[in-house]
Amino acid sequence: MEGESTRQQKVGKQLQKDLAEIIRERGMSAFGGALVSVTSVRVSPDLAVAKVHLSIFPSAKAQEVLKLVEAASKSIRGELGKRVSKQLRIVPDMVYFIDDSLDYVARIDELLKK
Repeated sequence: MEGESTRQQKVGKQLQKDLAEIIRERGMSAFGGALVSVTSVRVSPDLAVAKVHLSIFPSAKAQEVLKLVEAASKSIRGELGKRVSKQLRIVPDMVYFIDDSLDYVARIDELLKK
């Protein structure tokens, strides 16, 4: 978050909220039965690109679900455009990443129990 302007942070938070709603509305069946959460959205200084971090459960399906999200990217962006058209002139291009921090935490937990 360091180095990000207040505007970038606000836009990122709004996109995160809207994307989470869009994904929730599509339901788990649209993503192979996996639970998909938007953990963070970082926006470029020109607001043209948004890096979207997704947490996917079960994590074994992460790559498969990421492909499904990327395949639906155009329609997700279109839906997002309808929601943010009042606030943003252009809807950023979305680049999706898997947020595996929960796996990391679970792995540390596992190691600590040994």
